[in-house]
Amino acid sequence: MLTKNDQARYRGEIFRHLDGIVTAPVAFALHSHQVTNHILEAKSVDLGQLADRVKGNEGYLNVALRVLASQGWLNYEVNNQTNEVTCSVNEHSDAAFSRFDRFEDVVQLMKLSGKYHPRKFAQEAFMAMEPICRKFREGYDLDEANPIEHQIKKHIEGALIGPTIVHLGMGGMFHKYFMEASFRADEYHEHPESFSKLLSFFAHLGWFTERNATFQFTDKGLFFARRASAYGVTVSYSPMFRQVDEMIFGDPQHLREDQPGGEERHVDREMNVWGSGGAHATYFKRIDEIIIELFNRPIEEQPKGVLDMGCGNGAFIQHVFEVIEQRTLRGQMLDEHPLFLVGADYNEAALRITRANLIKSDIWAKVVWGDIGRPDLLAKDLLENYNIELNALLNVRTFLDHNRIWEPVRAEGLIEKSTSSGAFAHRGQRISNNDVEANLVSHFEKWQPFVERFGLLVIELHTVPPAITAANLGRTPATAYDATHGFSDQYIVEPDVFVRCAARAGLQVVTDHSHRYPDTDYTTVTINLLRGKA
Repeated sequence: MLTKNDQARYRGEIFRHLDGIVTAPVAFALHSHQVTNHILEAKSVDLGQLADRVKGNEGYLNVALRVLASQGWLNYEVNNQTNEVTCSVNEHSDAAFSRFDRFEDVVQLMKLSGKYHPRKFAQEAFMAMEPICRKFREGYDLDEANPIEHQIKKHIEGALIGPTIVHLGMGGMFHKYFMEASFRADEYHEHPESFSKLLSFFAHLGWFTERNATFQFTDKGLFFARRASAYGVTVSYSPMFRQVDEMIFGDPQHLREDQPGGEERHVDREMNVWGSGGAHATYFKRIDEIIIELFNRPIEEQPKGVLDMGCGNGAFIQHVFEVIEQRTLRGQMLDEHPLFLVGADYNEAALRITRANLIKSDIWAKVVWGDIGRPDLLAKDLLENYNIELNALLNVRTFLDHNRIWEPVRAEGLIEKSTSSGAFAHRGQRISNNDVEANLVSHFEKWQPFVERFGLLVIELHTVPPAITAANLGRTPATAYDATHGFSDQYIVEPDVFVRCAARAGLQVVTDHSHRYPDTDYTTVTINLLRGKA
């Protein structure tokens, strides 16, 4: 039985593993192009001048340097008045930068793994992984008593085992049968000798006991196995991190070229959805409380229904319906006052999956194409084709507003001085924090007429200033969030910036329905109900 201290320590390992999955390829790319050597020599560099010197794409170079700063290895300062970014060395820079060559093995393994099936362990991948595991067991020429070397070794560990954990989780290895009983490698894999070596490595980490070629989970192993999905979102961006060198120093649009069928090249979407499902469940309890309060009001004060923008596979809208039907007054009067449910998504494949899942669950809903940046088109479609007014619905969405399509900022909408510390890019070009705030205000202004009365219920992801992240390593996944979203042209801002932009657009937070996770200075997720000012 794990103690609370054990659980806290292992949770911290998960966060450090996530740090490593994104930091290893970024740090090695900067090392390979002599960027870190130049910074050490210059002591302090201007981002624009550095990008010119190393022939880098300023937007993605900015994201990369902020990753190093979030790990405590660099001082990072953004002046939103002058739109300048300055990076300078600190007491940890030399020790960290001089060990970035240690990341080469796991970076090459990450690239190699892209050649094989994303859900299976190919024999060749086993062979490539084995010597790295052996080197790790031998210490990787890193002294764990040294804080910087311990940090880097945890990064290597995360980059090495994170993808494996996800593959095992998605492949059924963490099924109750395997977790509760002892098993042999040949019960799970067609190459038992190779797979046994992999399991032996996890035994070295304390996840399994091993006896006579038979394995059984330890309490520590069960802790990680039950949290495999926590790695899913970060690992799902592995296709992008395999190409991060090209993104920073080559063609920034390499992964954005159109593909047949519109397939995404920068992210494994199936894995992303799998990982998101595990993470999102944490926030549904609060969402349920808000939904119940709204649909327990007198009928004339209730929304006519719910619209889920970015409906994905339909799971969230299905959940919302079940909460209303089973736990509210509205659920007792659906015959007299039908509930209008709408799932909207930009992705046609998501719409097909949502329709199928809702039909299977016997839930009536309209499933329509929608762009989060064009609520006017969505409102027109709903009214003309379904006689549903968008502003008569409660609008909900989860982790979507930061993933809006970038639009240039109008001159009249410019923000004079942002307070965000973020690093933002679009196709490699750096976007100023002032423009990101102005764009977010414009985004909210588009939605304001449609959510003024019943509101916009939103779960959103946020960035954390690098110095705060660095002071809380092992307590937050902020570095991983910043890297995955920064390199994929998504715009996560701090919670106070998000709320302030909404206010500028005429939307205020309903304070009784505002929650922060965690409720600290390194909050990465918020739940807010935004509505027109009373």
